[in-house]
Amino acid sequence: MMKNAKNNLKNYFSNGPKTVFIVMLVLTCITVTIFNMKKTISVVVDGKSMEVTTLRSNITQILKTNDIALGPKDQITVSLDSKVKDGDKIYIKKAVGVKVTVDGKELNVETAENTVEDMLKAEKILLSDEDKITPSKSESLKSGLQVQITRVNTEILQETKAVDFVTEFKNSDELDKGVKKVIQKGKIGEKVITSAVVYEDGKEISRNLISEKLKSEPVKEVIALGTVGVYTPSRGGEIRYTKKLRVKATAYTADYDSTGKGPDDPWLGITATGARAKRNPNGYSTVAVDPKVIPLGTKLWVDGYGYAIAEDVGGAIKGNKIDVYFHTSSEMWNWGLRNVNIYILK
Repeated sequence: MMKNAKNNLKNYFSNGPKTVFIVMLVLTCITVTIFNMKKTISVVVDGKSMEVTTLRSNITQILKTNDIALGPKDQITVSLDSKVKDGDKIYIKKAVGVKVTVDGKELNVETAENTVEDMLKAEKILLSDEDKITPSKSESLKSGLQVQITRVNTEILQETKAVDFVTEFKNSDELDKGVKKVIQKGKIGEKVITSAVVYEDGKEISRNLISEKLKSEPVKEVIALGTVGVYTPSRGGEIRYTKKLRVKATAYTADYDSTGKGPDDPWLGITATGARAKRNPNGYSTVAVDPKVIPLGTKLWVDGYGYAIAEDVGGAIKGNKIDVYFHTSSEMWNWGLRNVNIYILK
């Protein structure tokens, strides 16, 4: 037994250096392997850089080990399943919260884009050329930024509108004063108006005329206004007249004392119109007038005298004066000088 123990001890000491060498070789290999696996990388988060020494190669594991959380909208310059090597630089941009008001909604958006325009593209919020946006699309994003989008659209609108007719009034000596009569009925026309209507978020804000075309002409309405006055003399009946005058009325006769002509004189009682002067209580009697005021041949009604016709003139009859005819001097003197109303008959 003692002999076996001695042999084992002898073998141990004779094999010891080999064992140590093997152990040291293994340790050296492990050390070299670890050294080769060790790497230092830079992780830059929102511009702040930190160095990370790691034996890992997977990005996700490295970030997790170093308590670097990556949100769903954060941006990283490398793929999460890629392998890193010593000296690599990894850039991470953290998402910020912005509010976007659009289409009647308020959206809370987490984004790591650089500008408003980039954010809208990433969120698939489309803009037309007319849409308004505040702030501008080139504005840099920051936490709490509020973006207002106003939808703007322009529509070409055609409308048919009525065109009112005009009303024309004409005096008529066929109708009594105060009476109206439509002699041509008016008709409304139509026009087509083309406008550019601008809406912001569905609300009309402006309307600009493009064209205006007449579709149908309006027809004017013509109304006759009666000008014939109606006068009721004391003896009764109705007198229709076109004009009323206030005049001084004298009287004359055709007897010898007034004219110097005897009953056999063929020119006795002949008026300026060639008619013989007459006094006809039941018809038209002769009166002398100023033709500049009352044309010869005009039929009249003279208050207190009756129906008359302008057939004569006189040297003293100027302006608003008339001379009524009587057969006798007594009737003439009885008339005298009066201020009377005369009515020019229709």
